[in-house]
Amino acid sequence: MPTPYIVGAILVIAFAFDFINGFHDAANSIATVVSTRVLTPGVAVVWAAFFNFVAALLFGTKVAATVGKGMVKLSVVDEKVIIAGLIGAVVWDLLTWWAALPTSSSHALMGGYAGAAIAKAGWGSIIWSGWIKVLAFIVISPIVGLIIAWALMVGVSWLFRHSHPLRVDRFFRKGQLLSSALFSLGHGTNDAQKTMGIVTGALFAGGYISSFKVPLWVVAMASVAMGLGTMSGGWRIVRTMGGRITKLKPVGGFCAETAGAITLGMSTFMGIPVSTTHTITGAIVGVGSVQRLSAVRWGIAGRIVWAWVLTIPAAGLVATAVWLLLGTFWH
Repeated sequence: MPTPYIVGAILVIAFAFDFINGFHDAANSIATVVSTRVLTPGVAVVWAAFFNFVAALLFGTKVAATVGKGMVKLSVVDEKVIIAGLIGAVVWDLLTWWAALPTSSSHALMGGYAGAAIAKAGWGSIIWSGWIKVLAFIVISPIVGLIIAWALMVGVSWLFRHSHPLRVDRFFRKGQLLSSALFSLGHGTNDAQKTMGIVTGALFAGGYISSFKVPLWVVAMASVAMGLGTMSGGWRIVRTMGGRITKLKPVGGFCAETAGAITLGMSTFMGIPVSTTHTITGAIVGVGSVQRLSAVRWGIAGRIVWAWVLTIPAAGLVATAVWLLLGTFWH
């Protein structure tokens, strides 16, 4: 059984990851509402942080259960695997934040977790049935977000086809307050739960809890850490998401955020850990493509997709290296 000091170290690293996840993925929650100038950056991060925090306390923890016990066999999990996995995720998140690439913190965490487990016990440590859903939704979630956003944009354009542009703009500036809140709720219900699952797995593997049930204090601490991270901002990625993929107006921001919220809500209900980054990126592309395909900067989108593809293996390789390094002095 790991000592209380080791468990404490795991908690510190896990919630540090959640903090980084908050500022790394702040762009998901606020990029559209900031780029359309509906909210100032400072107000937007407080708005998103509040709904991130509320979300994890109001909704269930199906996603946490999937990540905590549905990806890697719990018999393999020990404190070294968890620490190495978390460090792998943190390193990849910081690298992609520095490069201003909106990658998935969720997939970084899962890749790190898996990489450390494979380093310890080989490929047999992986629960492939759990990974099939995750890998499938790397493709499915942005496509679903794109399709819903495209359909919403087409429908809204038809409904308001006789309205004056200024009236439409004013209406959807107010609408974006609701849509950004809904997307932040989705972000909090899905993203914060990944760390909850890892922490609960550590507590269960160490014998500190008797069954795999996420304690309320873990829910609260993960939510607070992510909320604080979101409040610290993530402006490098915000600029990429909010203006470099396509130029957004309030109506487009509303459709993208609403589509992202719907996609995240469905995924959370099914207990599938998806990437909020992938979801909102797909939705933004869907909105942009309604105008014309050339309205989407496909070069930027291509760089983002490559970063998505590399995230799981890259975080896994970092975690493997950390696990091997820890093994030289920790037996």
